[in-house]
Amino acid sequence: MEDTQDNAAHSEHYITFKLDNELFAIGVTQVREVLDLTQITRVPTAPHYLRGVVNVRGVAIPVVDLRSKFGIGRAEDTVHTRILVMELELDGESTVVGGLADSVHNVVEIETDEIGPPPRIASRWRTDFIRGMGKLDGEFIMILDIDRVFSIKELSEVVTGQQTTEKQQEPAETLVA
Repeated sequence: MEDTQDNAAHSEHYITFKLDNELFAIGVTQVREVLDLTQITRVPTAPHYLRGVVNVRGVAIPVVDLRSKFGIGRAEDTVHTRILVMELELDGESTVVGGLADSVHNVVEIETDEIGPPPRIASRWRTDFIRGMGKLDGEFIMILDIDRVFSIKELSEVVTGQQTTEKQQEPAETLVA
């Protein structure tokens, strides 16, 4: 009975967004801002899921197509397409990355005791990316562990690929196969 305070439920705030017809959420503390879709500059040597980079107040931020990252397949951008600028903690370092979402909805509050574990079978999503499953207005929400969606290796490829591309001005004869 002395653990009553520890067992008391508390809530957390999440920002919700859609990919395909699925509703996802990430903690609001990891989202710096939500941007309207803007010009994305392609990075030629980037991994398939990297759309390119955007200029956010003079800083180049890599933008990952979350649909591609999760294996959904690419879709045409719409007036609802948004870029979630997120701050990730990877290997003890803060990293800023943009995530392209079909649409961003709103901030919701979910009680922690209403978040269940991700399904172990019959899920089209990698369960190691999912922190839990919540429910809001009768609709399931997949709460992402956004720090686990990207590995250090992947993000370093994004960053070093971008830097290599900028530095790589090799003679044409070395580029011909």
